[in-house]
Amino acid sequence: MQIEPIFFTPIFQERIWGGTKLAQQFGYDIPSERTGECWAVSAHPNGQTFVKNGPFEGMPLGQLWDEHRDLFGHFPSEHFPLLTKILDANADLSVQVHPDDTYAREHENGELGKTECWYIIDCKKDAELVYGHNAKTKTELKEMMDNGQWDKLLRKVKIKPGDFFYVPSGTIHALCEGTLVLETQQSSDTTYRVYDYDRVDEKGNKRELHLEKALDVITVPHTDAYSQPHVVKYDGTTITTFIESDYFTVQKWNIEGTATFKQSKPFLIVSVLHGEGELISEGQSYSLTKGDHFILPYQFGYFSIKGTLEIISSSPSQHP
Repeated sequence: MQIEPIFFTPIFQERIWGGTKLAQQFGYDIPSERTGECWAVSAHPNGQTFVKNGPFEGMPLGQLWDEHRDLFGHFPSEHFPLLTKILDANADLSVQVHPDDTYAREHENGELGKTECWYIIDCKKDAELVYGHNAKTKTELKEMMDNGQWDKLLRKVKIKPGDFFYVPSGTIHALCEGTLVLETQQSSDTTYRVYDYDRVDEKGNKRELHLEKALDVITVPHTDAYSQPHVVKYDGTTITTFIESDYFTVQKWNIEGTATFKQSKPFLIVSVLHGEGELISEGQSYSLTKGDHFILPYQFGYFSIKGTLEIISSSPSQHP
């Protein structure tokens, strides 16, 4: 049986800060005008994506992982390790922090920790995000949080389309208004909310904060985890490696014409952010268009992509 790309049908999560850009930019059929997240490739129980082609059509990714681990190189993890999202921050997200694996395992019923990264697809002029804090000690951090000194505490960073940010567990962070982001993360939905701008929901209630756990896990003092991209160019193709971390490797492929690759990872997650074209493997052609998300399985081997496309790819670290 020929090994095929495994395409997925995204699912959508409504959020208080969501908007309509997922429909405007990608043509997705979103559930409302407050759609904040497209879970593009996910096996997390809070939102699984389903295979939409081939012999496994209709199967959730979690079941595919459990029953056909050979497609993933028998990667040594109980759960599918990664989650790919697109986020539409139509308003500021809450300021938050995520635990590492050890803390989450102990305090969140065995859940994975959450290290993540962001690729800025689009943003408004003069957009920014929250990345880190200015406290020197845990005592100073707690005092500034208790006193509501958020402007003094939080570090703001100017952003533009094409920027990349690595966000390890323990990093205070928040996307801000007018930002469209592709997020690659560990497969976790554990978030400790630190500050939510005193917003209320449609019932007039403020969202829950998780200050005690947040204080446990915030890295003090903050250390930037900026990555240094590595760029390789050949024959109209530019490959930018943004990060090779303990959890994932993330690349951007800018293709104009035809580019040939070899899939040598346990599996490769691929998201088409711009353009259209086709993927060619062993004489078979698969059309690609903006908003497509798919996995290239283990031993997929050599393949070509033809067209004009901007693609983000991710793969798990070889040794979790």
